[in-house]
Order: sequence, then structure tokens, then C-alpha cells
Amino acid sequence: MNTQNRRKPTNLSLDNALLSEARALDVNLSRAAEQGIRAAVQRAQMLLWQQENAAALASSNAHVDQNGLPLSRVRQF
Repeated sequence: MNTQNRRKPTNLSLDNALLSEARALDVNLSRAAEQGIRAAVQRAQMLLWQQENAAALASSNAHVDQNGLPLSRVRQF
């Protein structure tokens, strides 16, 4: 489905000086806001994934610390 068909008008409060500069530079505010929000959502999802999987990552790291890398004996580098 095309993302343009799923757009919803939204009100935002923005820093006045930043808004003035963006308008003077002909920045597409909707696209810029969407890109920034998308990046913020991706960062938040990554942090949440890291928190949810912290125990598994720690366990895996501990295993490697104790036993070395799996298949390290067959590595050619």
C-alpha cells in the first residue's frame, strides 16, 4: 500500500526559529518531520529490543568468554 494514501494531517509544535529557517530554505516540513519521527521510532525500537534481549545477549557473551567462538578451530583467518 502506498504511504501517501495513508497520510494523516497532524498538528505539531515546533521551535519558532527552526521553523522560520526551514521555511526560508524551502524544506518540506511534512517530509522532514516524518523522516525525523521514523528515525526516532527506529532508535526506540532498537533500544527496546536490546532491553528485551539483554539477558540472552549477556548469556551468549558469557558463553563465548568461557568457551571461545564456536567453530574457531576451523576459521581460516
